[in-house]
Amino acid sequence: MFGPLVAKPKSSRKNKTGSWRIDVKPKFLQKNCIACNMCVMICPENCISGKEKNTYKNDPDYCKGCGLCAFICPKKDIEMIPEGEK
Repeated sequence: MFGPLVAKPKSSRKNKTGSWRIDVKPKFLQKNCIACNMCVMICPENCISGKEKNTYKNDPDYCKGCGLCAFICPKKDIEMIPEGEK
């Protein structure tokens, strides 16, 4: 009756989530990063990029502020900070 529903991250310009993110966002400290890529793999919006130590960052236009990247980081090199902070 229904076909498969497939939605790819960043597949629509009008579906940017940054404008309705919850009150926190990830901050990549870039001090203890071991480039394990866990944050990239767990991000539901596929908005984290980087391939080498201390180069990971997120795309604020698509980040929901879910905190999964900070939770999974084995070195605790990502922290969730209030939306207004840098």
